[in-house]
Amino acid sequence: MKKCLFLVLLFPFSAAAQTSDPSGTLWYDEPAVQWTEALPIGNGRLGAMVFGGTARERIQFNEETVWTGFPHAYERKGAVAYLDRLRALLLAGKQEEAERIAQIHFMSVPLRQMSYQSFGDLRLTFPTIDSTDVSSYTRELRLSEGIVRTEFASGGVLYTRKVLSSHPDQVIARHLNADAGGEITFELRPTSRHRGTYLTSPGPDVLSLQGRVDMGAIEFEARVEVRVAGGDVATAGDAITVTGADEATILLAGATNFVSYNDVSADPVRRNERTLNAIEGSTWDEIRDRHLSDHAGLFSRVELDLGKSGSIRLQPTDDRILAFREGDDPDLAELLFQYGRYLLIASSRPGSQPANLQGIWNDSNQPPWESKWTVNINTEMNYWAAEAVNLAELTDPLFSMLEDVSESGRATAREMYGARGWVLHHNTDLWRGTAPINASDHGIWPTGGAWLSQHLWWHYEYGGDEEFLWNRAYPIMRGAALFFADYLFEDPRSGYLVSGPSASPENGGLVIGPTMDHQIIRELFGNVIAASEVLGVDSDLRERLRDLRGRIAPNRIGRLGQLQEWLEDIDDPENKHRHVSHLWGLHPGREITRRGTPDLFAAARKSLEYRGDGGTGWSLAWKINFWARLHDGDHAYRMLENLLTLTGSPRTEYNGGGVYANLFDAHPPFQIDGNFGATSGIVEMLVQDQTGEIELLPALPSAWPDGSVHGLRLRGGFDLDMEWRAGRLVEAVLMSRLGNTARVRSGNIVREYPTEIGQRVVLQSN
Repeated sequence: MKKCLFLVLLFPFSAAAQTSDPSGTLWYDEPAVQWTEALPIGNGRLGAMVFGGTARERIQFNEETVWTGFPHAYERKGAVAYLDRLRALLLAGKQEEAERIAQIHFMSVPLRQMSYQSFGDLRLTFPTIDSTDVSSYTRELRLSEGIVRTEFASGGVLYTRKVLSSHPDQVIARHLNADAGGEITFELRPTSRHRGTYLTSPGPDVLSLQGRVDMGAIEFEARVEVRVAGGDVATAGDAITVTGADEATILLAGATNFVSYNDVSADPVRRNERTLNAIEGSTWDEIRDRHLSDHAGLFSRVELDLGKSGSIRLQPTDDRILAFREGDDPDLAELLFQYGRYLLIASSRPGSQPANLQGIWNDSNQPPWESKWTVNINTEMNYWAAEAVNLAELTDPLFSMLEDVSESGRATAREMYGARGWVLHHNTDLWRGTAPINASDHGIWPTGGAWLSQHLWWHYEYGGDEEFLWNRAYPIMRGAALFFADYLFEDPRSGYLVSGPSASPENGGLVIGPTMDHQIIRELFGNVIAASEVLGVDSDLRERLRDLRGRIAPNRIGRLGQLQEWLEDIDDPENKHRHVSHLWGLHPGREITRRGTPDLFAAARKSLEYRGDGGTGWSLAWKINFWARLHDGDHAYRMLENLLTLTGSPRTEYNGGGVYANLFDAHPPFQIDGNFGATSGIVEMLVQDQTGEIELLPALPSAWPDGSVHGLRLRGGFDLDMEWRAGRLVEAVLMSRLGNTARVRSGNIVREYPTEIGQRVVLQSN
């Protein structure tokens, strides 16, 4: 469809202008039974899953540093002595022998990393409520508020319960009231599955649950305080009892002795005492209002309208998921988009740990994949959308982790590769392990740190902060580049520089020269070159990286017209593996584009067609992004439909990928990356700017003919508001924060709009 964009006016813009609070609610007409039906709250550090029971209630809670293990290094001393042998074996086609030797001599010590743990549960029983006499039940999470609300009638009384996790006050707070006085009666018990925990009662309305993670260094305390209006409160044994109150507020503070990956000297008891003392005189209303102000300051920045849903919008969320393929519910896609933003706000705040495989929500002490940071896509996917959806400051925990692994990864680079700089393989944990773990056929993959470094450059591209680039980003990026400057070696068969030993995650075993590695390393070198030019430093290194970058083995098109996953043309068209690693250069990389590399662009599409439309939840989310980058909005939407498929429910037999009743992404089991990846994919359908040009509605699906978005951020320091009708742009407003020139593409025409800081460019279509 031919479109014409033109400049209407250019005038000052005030950054204080703000859109109204967007709507979006997950709601259900019965309590949660399974953990993946409960509703999540979080403040970056403390998270909880709220089940919404009536006569009995469970609130399962987490604190981000409750992990197994203790400070230690993982690298295997002297492993570098085997590096040349491994390369020679792989070049000779002796993969099995190379993997066997690597498993013995080239892996982490110990072989596995540590695991994130559940902290505990708050168990509440309400003896005056008959669960068989409950009506008008609703359980909901309002994304714009970050509060879970449960309401029901029983015995002629209407009960309302609210729970939030406050970032300003660093507590989980629960409020209970009723429409009649004296009706709040319950027993509260904090419990934990960690052995050796014990309870004390520092006061008549306080319980302290203390312990240590089994066979680890982490000590913890959960401190529960109950405040009531009317009625009585008492502590006896393992419970706090409230009788005949008009209302009650439960405050939960949680802390550990963790300071950093090499320091566990803090006192969790004193930490919790300080937290609760700071809000000693605060009412529920005051705690709630501080939480709402903080949460809205982040969440309300972006509004999305993908069209109006029909009557299905009035149904519970799980019913809507079941019916999504029938159409008539664009609002559910909008809800999924905003849910990704909500989950990032809840699981990643400055000063916290970054969002892990499950964000901060985990009810198991043996979670899948240890619920750690898997960095061969999953951790990166958690942050793909952060800059674009106006949550840039929430990337701070990721950058803090990068600072840590750039320290711990130096020893791994030296001991295992004899290289400068630092390296990170496909996982890390609270103790910042960087060596290859688990098994050599997939654990030896050294480009995790290089991939994560992409987010540092993105943060500069969107925000233009040279101080950040100089003080935080560039030293980490430079160290990653130094490693690969030493690690790459010349392939005697082709003369190209190649990566190896490595793997194409997590497919095909140990190899030399996987395509994904080369794409990541080229982008890393390119970003370090650009950063050094901005900062005016390292001219010699810059020229060295330019030379190396040009000698890395290029992308290749194979016999099937596909983009090759390896140096050899061995791709199997029947392989439906969940990883599609060799398309990294299409997304999240940017070296494969429709106009810049049309042959590779077509080959990437062919590879994606062969890989198919199935997959785990996060794999489906990645394919949304791929198809959007391929400018095929309807196929991207098909992937969104596949993701918005109910799983883990008695009402469906679908067990591969999809989402749970609470919209959590299902690997299965639960992994949060698919939620964040879906949010990123929807952005890619609406706007793309990775090539230096702004392209509006590049992959708009026919399912969303009318809509609008407000508050997205673009590279170069622009904010975007946009409206479209009948599949065509009506108006777009670019708001300049850095005074750069906006290059806007419409079809084959690119127009440039110079701006000054604080100005708006208004574009229209006719």
